[in-house]
Amino acid sequence: MKIICIGRNYAEHIEELGNEKPESPVIFMKPDSAIVRNNEPFYYPDFTKDVHHEVELLIKIREVGKSIAPKFAHKYYNEIGLGIDFTARDIQAIAKKKGLPWELAKGFNGSAPISKFISKEGYDVKNINFRLLKNGEEVQKANTSLMLFPVDEIISYVSKFITLKKGDIIFTGTPKGVGPVIIGDRLEGFIEEKKMFDFMVK
Repeated sequence: MKIICIGRNYAEHIEELGNEKPESPVIFMKPDSAIVRNNEPFYYPDFTKDVHHEVELLIKIREVGKSIAPKFAHKYYNEIGLGIDFTARDIQAIAKKKGLPWELAKGFNGSAPISKFISKEGYDVKNINFRLLKNGEEVQKANTSLMLFPVDEIISYVSKFITLKKGDIIFTGTPKGVGPVIIGDRLEGFIEEKKMFDFMVK
């Protein structure tokens, strides 16, 4: 099982971090040791002092696919979820300055809390509202219609380079509003009005 993440997929998030708008999807990966399930707490690591939350819609791949045409991409997933791409922003800043990969900033243990997955039936994946509350206050909110690269295009693009397999998870990018978390914070994530996760930072 692979965790494939898409960076810089919402214009306002690109602006808030001062990044350049990409011409094609920006891809990075997390190891399976990054996953946290079942509302287990996120334990703040001791090697960083600036962990940021980035809430994202998730797609779970249902069957093997390679070089998938966009028009067929919808056949390769039937479940969606919500997750957080925790980022050690201080470590990422050093890596970016040196032109080095982001893995240590993005792929550390526990950096990918994920919700349960639900059927995509009844949802228009091109028009889904999702949001994140931190200590009861809404800090991130978006609609998938704002993606620079829609889900089916992401699946098609990734599959040109990396064979997708059953159970793979795709993080589809975060909207504006990313920010730091501290020990004691409570994070709640929603797809439309359905609560998908609710966990603590410890």
